[in-house]
Amino acid sequence: MLCALGVAAPLMLSSLVLHLARAALHPGCLKVSDILSCSNLGLEQVPKQLPATAATLDFNHNHLVRLEEGSFAGLPHLVTLRLAHNQLSDLSPGTFRNTSSLRHLDLSSNQLYKVDNFYFQELAGMEELLLFNNHIVRVESNALISLVNLRKAYLSHNRLTDFPFFSIQEHSHPFLVTLDLSSNRMPKLPLEDIAALPVSVQSGLFLHNNSLICECAMYVMFKRWEQKGFNSVKDYREEHTCLVYGEPRASVQFLEHTRFFENCSIKLPGLLVDIESTLQVYAGESALLECQTSLKGRHLTYQWVSPHQEFIAPPGNNNTMRMYANGSLEILAARVEDSGVYWCMVLDRQQSRNETREVNVTVIMRHHEVEPFNTGFTTLLGCVVSLVLVLMYLYLTPCRCWCRKQAPPATPSPANECSAQSSILTPTPPATTEGPGRKMCQSSLTVSNPPLIPDIWTTVSSKQ
Repeated sequence: MLCALGVAAPLMLSSLVLHLARAALHPGCLKVSDILSCSNLGLEQVPKQLPATAATLDFNHNHLVRLEEGSFAGLPHLVTLRLAHNQLSDLSPGTFRNTSSLRHLDLSSNQLYKVDNFYFQELAGMEELLLFNNHIVRVESNALISLVNLRKAYLSHNRLTDFPFFSIQEHSHPFLVTLDLSSNRMPKLPLEDIAALPVSVQSGLFLHNNSLICECAMYVMFKRWEQKGFNSVKDYREEHTCLVYGEPRASVQFLEHTRFFENCSIKLPGLLVDIESTLQVYAGESALLECQTSLKGRHLTYQWVSPHQEFIAPPGNNNTMRMYANGSLEILAARVEDSGVYWCMVLDRQQSRNETREVNVTVIMRHHEVEPFNTGFTTLLGCVVSLVLVLMYLYLTPCRCWCRKQAPPATPSPANECSAQSSILTPTPPATTEGPGRKMCQSSLTVSNPPLIPDIWTTVSSKQ
């Protein structure tokens, strides 16, 4: 009896905890496997008890005003947290404590007015951060410094007048490929800080729809990005505007209408200088891209970024590209769609240094040589041409006899002779009732219309 009670007690306790957890959740919450959705329920605070197995929490479209310290602690499997369309204006210190597994955080469409240094310091594994459509006026200099695995950050549609680009230099964010700062209020850009960003960050830096003042240095930077085919410029070409002399009503699409910058030099010393090499390869052939670097040592790590924003690390993607230990990247069978700018990033973690190099690859199609004519076809063609020329000679050569004035009939020749000038070759021998031994000679030919037969005269004789 005691043994039975000892076994049943833990089960009863577990059931009680589960019952209490379910009771703490809003009845409208929906739990499916490791997903808990409590969206659009009018919640004013996050439930105290959350299922420990949750990997995705969805609290979008509620009335959350504040997040308490440790609101999501005790969730070791939490990967995605959605808090969009709430009324959050600030985050308490320790809000994301013990949530190091978090990879995707959505705080968009709230009322945040700043991004403080302590907001995300516990989220070293964060990969995607959504902060767009808030009221953010300032991002502190160290607000993103702890997000070493950050790949994408969205801060568009806010009220930013500047951004600490210097905080994401060199090796601090080696995986960052998208930084969206569009639709803010930045009048000027720190061009030198932007030029120091890795090329992989520059290519994904969205700055359109800001309040930029028109100036040559700014124009040169965007024009160069356009020439390189960066999607941040190519996909939003018409949205890149600037204010002439800073006048709000004098906005110009500077990539569409370039006459305001005709006197700007495309080459500005010290600005946006990088090392770039070019490589041409025929389709179907292999190509080896060298990652040239001045860094030395055994602690170097290499990584490539393809034109399609695909990260490539040793041993490669096992399908179309192979990467070697020395940093070289081999395109196994080049395709036309493999063309574009490849970035090689070299990182020396021991000395906290890194370098970025570009290789512009162009894949071209090989033109196939025209095969020579087949001998039989050549012979047939020669026969056809010869036949056409003969027919042209027979039927298109002008006659020389009908257009001349006819001479009076001459004395007939002996019966066994025919004059070459009075005989004509006819296609079929004329019918005759003459007996054997008689010779036919046509002495004259009367033509009423221009002849359709050639001017070929010959002697026709018939022998028994």
